[in-house]
Amino acid sequence: MERSQHQALVIVDVQNDFCPGGALAVPGGDEIISKINLIQQSYAQIVLTQDWHPASHSSFASAHDSKSPYDMMQMPYGEQVLWPDHCIQGTSGAAFHAELETDMADLILRKGSNPQIDSYSAFFENDHQTTTGLEGYLRDKGVVSLLFVGLATDFCVRYSAVDAAKLGFDVSVDLSACRAIDLNGSLKDALDDMRAHNIHIIGQ
Repeated sequence: MERSQHQALVIVDVQNDFCPGGALAVPGGDEIISKINLIQQSYAQIVLTQDWHPASHSSFASAHDSKSPYDMMQMPYGEQVLWPDHCIQGTSGAAFHAELETDMADLILRKGSNPQIDSYSAFFENDHQTTTGLEGYLRDKGVVSLLFVGLATDFCVRYSAVDAAKLGFDVSVDLSACRAIDLNGSLKDALDDMRAHNIHIIGQ
């Protein structure tokens, strides 16, 4: 049974580099794909997000002397995790996982293209001011309710869901169709943050 036109599914960053064997592999990242494909059948409105970094992006540890992956660094917009090089534009690592069904998506939103600012959220870059345009797109479609699935629970899913809640959408996250990096307790922090913003956590 299809859901209302007022509900949308947002599938976050199910890309090769975030799946086992990728440059920034999320443990079990490929285990959720069949579940996500099944969920898509119940939604009339579907958005895919895609991390899409230029080479030498400022969030890459390789762009900074004497820095290693997962070090923290202060950026003009705040504290930033430095990542392994990943999801570089046009590479196989940036491509959607081959098992992910993409044909039902109405929109593919690429984020993280600004070389100076990372973008976890599907709505804002990490300065929390520069918008991606997704809010306006969803408003024009009459969407009021969002379900988030994908990778990773504690980063791009978390920040996308929290921003959506702050913007006034009714937000749910299905943990059975997400996987986490869990960097220094980041999964617990993410779940606490989402609950604090009245996000419905399902699939636990």
